[in-house]
Amino acid sequence: MPSSCNFSGEICAFKIHGQEMPFEAVVLNKTSGEGLLRAKSPIDCELQKEYTFIIQAYDCGSGPSGTNWKKSHKAVVHIQVKDVNEFSPAFKESIYKASVTEGKIYDSILQVEATDEDCSPQYSQICNYEIVTTGVPFAIDRNGNIRNTEKLSYDKQHQYEIMVTAFDCGQKHATEDVLVRVNVKPVCKPGWEDWNKRIEYRPGSGSIPLFPSIHLETCDGPVSSIHTTIELQTSYIRKGCDRETYSEKSLQKLCGASSGAIDLLPSPSTTTNWTAGLLMDSNDMIFKFDGKQGAKIPDGIVPKNLTDQFTITLWMKHGPSPGLRAEKETILCNSDKTEMNRHHYALYVHNCRLVFLLRKDFDQADTFRPAEFHWKLDQICDKEWHYYVVNVEFPVVTLYMDGTTYEPYLVTNDWPIHPSHIAMQLTVGACWQGGEVTKPRFAQYFHGSLASLTIRPGKIESQKVISCLQACKEGLDINSLESLGQGIKYHFNPSQSVLVMEGDDIENINQALQKVSYINSRQFPTAGVRRLKVSSEVQCFGEDVCISIPDIDAYVMVFQANEPKITITGMDHFARPAAQFESERGVILLPDIRIVSTVTKMEHSVDLREHDRANKQVIVEEMLHNLDFCDVLVIGAELDPEQECLELDNGELQGKHLDATNSTAGYSIYGVDSMFSYEQVLRQLRYRNWGTSSTSDRKFRVKCSELNGRYTSNEFNLEVSKEFSLEVNILHSSNSNFMDHVNHMIFQPKFLQSVQHPEGSVSAVHSSVVPSVATIVIIICVSILVLVVMLGVLRLRSARQHSSLGGHQGTKDNEMDWDDSALTITVNPMEKYEKPHPTEEESGEEDIDDEEEDTTSAESDDSEEEEEEEEVIVQREDKQNATRQEQLEWDDSTLPY
Repeated sequence: MPSSCNFSGEICAFKIHGQEMPFEAVVLNKTSGEGLLRAKSPIDCELQKEYTFIIQAYDCGSGPSGTNWKKSHKAVVHIQVKDVNEFSPAFKESIYKASVTEGKIYDSILQVEATDEDCSPQYSQICNYEIVTTGVPFAIDRNGNIRNTEKLSYDKQHQYEIMVTAFDCGQKHATEDVLVRVNVKPVCKPGWEDWNKRIEYRPGSGSIPLFPSIHLETCDGPVSSIHTTIELQTSYIRKGCDRETYSEKSLQKLCGASSGAIDLLPSPSTTTNWTAGLLMDSNDMIFKFDGKQGAKIPDGIVPKNLTDQFTITLWMKHGPSPGLRAEKETILCNSDKTEMNRHHYALYVHNCRLVFLLRKDFDQADTFRPAEFHWKLDQICDKEWHYYVVNVEFPVVTLYMDGTTYEPYLVTNDWPIHPSHIAMQLTVGACWQGGEVTKPRFAQYFHGSLASLTIRPGKIESQKVISCLQACKEGLDINSLESLGQGIKYHFNPSQSVLVMEGDDIENINQALQKVSYINSRQFPTAGVRRLKVSSEVQCFGEDVCISIPDIDAYVMVFQANEPKITITGMDHFARPAAQFESERGVILLPDIRIVSTVTKMEHSVDLREHDRANKQVIVEEMLHNLDFCDVLVIGAELDPEQECLELDNGELQGKHLDATNSTAGYSIYGVDSMFSYEQVLRQLRYRNWGTSSTSDRKFRVKCSELNGRYTSNEFNLEVSKEFSLEVNILHSSNSNFMDHVNHMIFQPKFLQSVQHPEGSVSAVHSSVVPSVATIVIIICVSILVLVVMLGVLRLRSARQHSSLGGHQGTKDNEMDWDDSALTITVNPMEKYEKPHPTEEESGEEDIDDEEEDTTSAESDDSEEEEEEEEVIVQREDKQNATRQEQLEWDDSTLPY
């Protein structure tokens, strides 16, 4: 600010004392001492609001040189910078979030805050806030507190987004509005959150988590511990869960069970017809008993003496019996057929107790013995499928139910049964009452369902085999057991359909439950729904009333697997010489059989439009899976065991889960094993035919299955033919000439001409009439020499005969040179003659007649010129060869070329 000093003399300068002050003082009038204080650079209020410094004035001094100048006293200068409203308000956060519970009015949900960088109170203070978004149930005060103006509803709107601005006291508003997001929560209800009701499972997916994001909401309840049960409910699927659907025989072979099990409830057939009258679910081989049916097992199926060791196995589904004192419900019973009513052994249900009765025969020790064994189990009457195994190792009897061992709670003794000559009757579903009634009849009928009822005399099963036979292929699992939090206790039931978890830390329980998964190890699982239920119990610290956790009801949707197409290929027809069929080893029936399985998939693409989906690319992929049986069936008349059979070395089945049965109707190979193993065994199956009267043509059909007929192959048909040969024995008189013999053979009979021999279709082998070795050697040597000489003679003879016997030219074109040893000519039995009018048999007879005439004529001509006589005996082994199809393949392995 300008100032003047009235001193005598002149004022020449002003001096400011201070560090780097942005001001300077200049002299305006030396005489009057007037000066000006001004800023050297721009002043910013936001950097410094005021300045204070000291200033002094200096005179011009004495003399022209200005020496001896004097200074004034110090004056204090105070400068205050005036502000300009140059900045806009700005919010401290880029976004504000808050959560509220529905149905409540809040005084303040959250507070927003803005600042202004101006330096003066007028422009730096925020004087007002305002909600920019219209139509929202919220208000804001001048301090930035947001409140709701009405009760919020979670069902109406889960979240609100509002925009807020701010004003400073100079009424300048914020350059950017701020977003405020308010989440509306439903009224806090304790329970599991963030889980999906539907979980999808595709075959081959392995183990998938059921609840990967689940967590427990306790609403701030004082929880001290939690007990959670996860249950996979599959009782409505087959026999309680997704198990392998192979036949009982195949399963026992697969699990390594002892051989010799007798199926008492087989599928009805001509040989197992005692189950024909029972109610049956054919898909799962389940027999339903309604209290009115029973089945008699024929004599000889089960041996009378089961020995002290035997095993009874069965699947049973049974509910509570009607009435206060229910009658016995017989599963299996062996009783007297007539006269008396003694039960020798039986398995039955009585008042939801399983009872096994075993009355031993009288022997030297006529004493009380254990006779009745009782088990009381809830599962016997829970209307669910369970697997029961009764292992008898007398006097000890052990029950396995679903793989778990149970000892009888009650054992009663009885006297042994005295021997008698009364026959016994074994029954299923009821007990046969042969005595004490006017007419023998069934009694003590069973109510429920049974499947896979077997008895194995002389052996008991191990627990490992029992567990394998009843094992579920689906269940609950835990991914990464090692990562479970400390303090978590868990337990699976034997079938892994129930998992129990317990812990005192909610976060650890959350993490443990997120690792629970579903797994189905079947390659072709049963499609459909698997229900899930999660129930929880909570304990709180020192409170009588604790929060209640609602159950979770969810389900796993198992998709249908791509159905495989099983294809059998190989050589479908062939012919072999009779000698091979009649040999000890016979012929290999299916030397190159091939079994391949493929699945057809549609290529999915997210880019395909709706109208392009019809043009999706079809992908065929080969897949590997097991088979459970292959049948080689005889088409037409059954095999004649006196003259033909199918054979397979027992060693071919060793090391495989395979077994085989043989009959006149065909050969059956069964057991769960790979397609490669089935190929190996089928390629060693042999067919023998050693009879002359049996048919020389045989047709077979091969068909394979997976999952007990759920997936079947094509029907591969094979035709085989047994070749019979024609023997032409050329006999010579003692004075015969080789030249005459060769000339005779040049004129071939018409029968031989009419057969078109493909390459390799003629094989020369020695017949039963064989000359000595020396004779053969001499004949061969002489024949070669004569052949060379006769080449020229033949040409001359052919020309002469052409001119005189023009009609016979066709008989000489195909000239052949024959050895004079005994000769067997194998003729293609499937060639068809071209003459349409006569029957094949008549044609054959006419050909033979023509041959005889031509041969007689030729012999007459030769005898006039050469004066030799030869006798040709043509033997025809089988007239049926003329009817065989000409498409069959020929074996040229015996040709001498």
